[in-house]
Amino acid sequence: MWSPEREAEAPAGGDPAGLLPPEWEEDEERMSFLFSAFKRSREVNSTDWDSKMGFWAPLVLSHSRRQGVVRLRLRDLQEAFQRKGSVPLGLATVLQDLLRRGELQRESDFMASVDSSWISWGVGVFLLKPLKWTLSNMLGDNKVPAEEVLVAVELLKEKAEEVYRLYQNSPLSSHPVVALSELSTLCANSCPDERTFYLVLLQLQKEKRVTVLEQNGEKIVKFARGPHAKVSPVNDVDVGVYQLMQSEQLLSRKVESLSQEAERCKEEARRACRAGKKQLALRSLKAKQRTEKRIEALHAKLDTVQGILDRIYASQTDQMVFNAYQAGVGALKLSMKDVTVEKAESLVDQIQELCDTQDEVSQTLAGGVTNGLDFDSEELEKELDILLQDTTKEPLDLPDNPRSRHFTNSVPNPRISDAELEAELEKLSLSEGGLVPSSKSPKRQLEPTLKPL
Repeated sequence: MWSPEREAEAPAGGDPAGLLPPEWEEDEERMSFLFSAFKRSREVNSTDWDSKMGFWAPLVLSHSRRQGVVRLRLRDLQEAFQRKGSVPLGLATVLQDLLRRGELQRESDFMASVDSSWISWGVGVFLLKPLKWTLSNMLGDNKVPAEEVLVAVELLKEKAEEVYRLYQNSPLSSHPVVALSELSTLCANSCPDERTFYLVLLQLQKEKRVTVLEQNGEKIVKFARGPHAKVSPVNDVDVGVYQLMQSEQLLSRKVESLSQEAERCKEEARRACRAGKKQLALRSLKAKQRTEKRIEALHAKLDTVQGILDRIYASQTDQMVFNAYQAGVGALKLSMKDVTVEKAESLVDQIQELCDTQDEVSQTLAGGVTNGLDFDSEELEKELDILLQDTTKEPLDLPDNPRSRHFTNSVPNPRISDAELEAELEKLSLSEGGLVPSSKSPKRQLEPTLKPL
């Protein structure tokens, strides 16, 4: 089933058939209704109005998200949603409704809502609005001109978050201050044009995650240290560090250029030697040596600048650690505010006293139960004597000895005379493993009778 969320996951590009709602190609009657203009008022037919708005509003926003843009125009949308040579006649009404709900905002209004003194006409951000636009706004006409740029508010916030994460994961984040030109290069893939890049910076500034300052004709951007932190104004330390970083880059580029020049002089000397031009080779070698001395001097300066930057970074880290310790001490003081050694000792004494009281209560309760169950020992002795007397008069009905009951129940004990037993014994013979009857013994075999113990 089609949904704006699934469409948003589609790659950037046009609107292939698979990325549009199913009825786009299958239901002519439905699409004819959707491409028709809205009624002048929702009250005329609220069902038809809501059906069209529910179709086009999510589609407009998901189309912009899929294209990776935050700026949209009515004319661009009409071209994007052409179907069989027809354009949707109600898109202007859809944009007006999105403006009313705050999901879209006019680009000029958004820029005016942010304190952006660093933006000027020279950076190519603003476009002069035609006079008829201004007159229409003054006269209260809410129609959206086909060329007016609108900003998708939620998409702009997402793009600003993307740029912030991109900066945080880049080498530029080693220091919170970065040149605007370097940041623009870093965000080239995320922001397709200069206007989008400036809109993103304005959104980050609105969220107090960046601040922009113009220094010696060049704009620099300062980022907040953490994702949930607020950016502080650019101070002298930030400017000084930025200038040192710029000096480091200039020195590095100069060293690289001189290294290439030294290599070129060396190659010229080699060619001169091959050609037998000794004086020319010597001049080239002298130029190479002079260039190498300049490289050594620049390396020394570069090391100094880098050393200063390292110390600044270390001091910033130390300041962060100091602030963390200070916050920890403050929190510990608050947590131990009402705790003293005297109070702790008093609390321990109270606990011990309560434990002693509990033990006494337990002993008292146990003694009360025992006293309630006491019996007279003389009465118990008399009752025991009566039981003993009854026992001597009548035998106790005790169970039989298990051993004797076993043999009595399992072995028959017929009454046989002594003569019969002797006759039987004579017929028995001794064999290995015990007594067994001989071959002349009668069929009736008698087992020895075991008397119970």
